[in-house]
Amino acid sequence: MDAFYASVEQRDHPELRGKPIAVGHAEERGVVAAASYEARKFGVRSAMSSQKAKRLCPQLVFIPGRMDVYKEVSRQIHEIFHEYTDIIEPISLDEAFLDVTENKPGIALAVDIAREIKAKVRERLHLVASAGVSYNKFLAKVASDYRKPDGLCTIHPDQALDFIARLPVESFWGVGPVTAKRMHELGIHNGAQLRACSQEMLRRTFGKVGAVYYDFARGIDLRPVEAVRVRKSIGCERTLERDISVRSSVIIELYHVAQELVRRLEGKGFRGNTLTLKIKFHDFTQITRCITQDNQLTDLATILPLAKQLLREVDYERHPIRLIGLSVSNPRSEDDGDKGRRGSGQWEQLSFEFSDWE
Repeated sequence: MDAFYASVEQRDHPELRGKPIAVGHAEERGVVAAASYEARKFGVRSAMSSQKAKRLCPQLVFIPGRMDVYKEVSRQIHEIFHEYTDIIEPISLDEAFLDVTENKPGIALAVDIAREIKAKVRERLHLVASAGVSYNKFLAKVASDYRKPDGLCTIHPDQALDFIARLPVESFWGVGPVTAKRMHELGIHNGAQLRACSQEMLRRTFGKVGAVYYDFARGIDLRPVEAVRVRKSIGCERTLERDISVRSSVIIELYHVAQELVRRLEGKGFRGNTLTLKIKFHDFTQITRCITQDNQLTDLATILPLAKQLLREVDYERHPIRLIGLSVSNPRSEDDGDKGRRGSGQWEQLSFEFSDWE
């Protein structure tokens, strides 16, 4: 979907159409959750601080989010998807992979299915969608972003390598700002330069995900579209009302985040063995630290001491903290993963094994 949250708000509030709007909170510590295309022309983007967004676009209108409405619209979109296939893998509320190799209407060309879905979304929901069509998930994802808004892009197997060669590394799925900066330092700016790198070099530089980059540069992605995914992690984070650097204050905030994490773990019935601490500093730089235990992390008595241990690795006295996050991941057995899935009773968001917090 194109600018999903913002587009829903403009649909439901005609007076906002044509205006630069941001879904989020305008206060000092607020963050933009979504920006309309009118706002994006000024450089406003999701995950940007509200203060920066207002500096870039003084006439920006902030709208509080309505997650219950967005979830309902997402359900309606999936009803349209199911008219064509039941092999649907959601990535988020507004994005999903569809395997239409064998589809319910028996339509020969995937691009024709994409056109029909786009038309039904517009007619029934009065929203605009973009679609990408290709022979694997990586290229379909890239194609879906290529001609937004209201885009439809097909990457044919015969054209894939040339298309990838021209693609900026920032457009590769899984390459965030930190990884892109590292690639630029190595002289890697596009797919052709990435393809020239050996797998050994990419693994050495980026770890196991280097092998994924190696394959993507060659148009290879063998992952199937999976209609049900097991949840791989549960986390939460807290943006603080003010930057803090005093240990007692940091520990108090860490305690609150750990409490919320335990509530979410209990609610989902999730059990994992790895705890990850995320810290975002006052200048918006961020780091993560993690630790893996043999025992499952399920309660505050276990999680909080580990979180404090990870926090000792963070120099926050010289770099005040803006945000604290904790997550539990790495379920050790299929039984544990199944418990988490049954407990949620919902589609789970794709957990792609990159640095999710770049």
